[in-house]
Amino acid sequence: MMQELIAAIDLGSNSFRLQVGRIVNDQIYPLDGLKEPVRLAAGLSPGKLLDAAAQQRGFDALQRFNERLRGFAPDAVRAVATNTLRVAKNSPAFLVKAEAALGVPIEVIAGREEARLIYVGVAHTLPNPHRQQLVVDIGGGSTEFIIGKSFEPIQLESLYMGCVRYSLEYFPQGRIDKHGLREAEMAARRELQTIVHAYRETGWEEAVGSSGSAKALAEILEQNGFSDSGITRDGLDRLRAALLRAGSLDRMQLAGLKGDRLPVLLGGFSIMSAVFKEFGLERMVFSEGALRLGVLYDLLGRYHHHDLRDATVASFVARYAIDRKQAEEVGATACFLLSRLLPETSDPAHPDRRFLQWAAMLHEIGISVAHSSYHKHSAYILANADMPGFSRMDQGRLARVVLAHRGKLERVGAIDPDSRDWLLIVCLRLAAVIHRARDGRGIPPIDIERAGRDFLVGAPDGWLKKLPLTASAIEEEQRQWQSVGRKLLLRTKPVLLEAE
Repeated sequence: MMQELIAAIDLGSNSFRLQVGRIVNDQIYPLDGLKEPVRLAAGLSPGKLLDAAAQQRGFDALQRFNERLRGFAPDAVRAVATNTLRVAKNSPAFLVKAEAALGVPIEVIAGREEARLIYVGVAHTLPNPHRQQLVVDIGGGSTEFIIGKSFEPIQLESLYMGCVRYSLEYFPQGRIDKHGLREAEMAARRELQTIVHAYRETGWEEAVGSSGSAKALAEILEQNGFSDSGITRDGLDRLRAALLRAGSLDRMQLAGLKGDRLPVLLGGFSIMSAVFKEFGLERMVFSEGALRLGVLYDLLGRYHHHDLRDATVASFVARYAIDRKQAEEVGATACFLLSRLLPETSDPAHPDRRFLQWAAMLHEIGISVAHSSYHKHSAYILANADMPGFSRMDQGRLARVVLAHRGKLERVGAIDPDSRDWLLIVCLRLAAVIHRARDGRGIPPIDIERAGRDFLVGAPDGWLKKLPLTASAIEEEQRQWQSVGRKLLLRTKPVLLEAE
């Protein structure tokens, strides 16, 4: 049953934010929000390691969020992390402690997935979402650019430039001078030149800014009389003059400038100024919609069984000309076997069953590259392609399971011995073996159960004798499972796995 309240957590490079929404008639109404200026990106060393102080600020913020989330069902909360945790080399270790502090899993999402979710959030706040919009979201570590119309993105891109990094790199100690402003702006313009031509060709009717930098700039321009409404080219020029007159952040005296935005104002301004020049903008409106609202609407879609991940898998099946009938046969058998190992996965909505079904549908995607070692190509595509709706961890899990569906199991031996991924792997491997002949034989008369870390497979007398190729393949499977310290035992009986 759909929950009345849902929550989204955005672990951004500058701020961590929690948004609670109430669902009313398929719409989400913001109910409560918390913001913590963690400035995670400020703790990222040149070697891409998060320092201890930044990590601790993050843990403290998440512990406070944990208190607000008490009483929420696990599937009513979704937490996503963005650029800094995409690039930090010690991100995995940080995430283990962060999840313990927050109390819910944290997904590190790819840049284009972040852009998609931002657009979903912005589109639900626009007065006329049916106009073609250019959306610009300047974050702490990256900036997302989307052209979209009628709730559907047309162009998605994420560039590695953000207000925290630019503020630290080009404006040390908060010093403001023409050289620093010019260098920051030119660095941003060089990044923008990789996308601006394609975006200008697509075109837009209105430019929209979202998130903290755009909001801060709009408020400063309006409250100081630099702009009548929103962000304008003339207003940015007037703000530039005011910044140069001040000479440093500690001498800034501008109406609307809030303390938590002060340390990242200059980086955000430089990037926005570059955006206006490269895209030829004169005006940009501000939208309150952002990543966390997009996450809420994406979560709402999953409640209504309109999960974008299903659409993405269907799109990949078509794009890569996957043999749908074969994939469905493998998926049906694999899911049947999983339901024997985990009875709760008989529910089609169970997360593990859904992952196994997706893996089965996509396990032959690598054949589009080459048939030889196609499982390796499949895993590479799934780990690195843009897959709307899937987090990086989702894609990593799909890639691991698909990589392990054939060939040497030793290559995935590093998976946690207690991980449920092993259950998905054994089910997918057996299903792929059984349906190797592509003869449409349907779900076979076999059963499977666990015995500690080992697996017992049962089959009726005479069944395998009629299928010597399958029998030989299962013998090879037994050797592969031994290579990772597990056993796959085969029993042939008149009654499947009859109690002894």
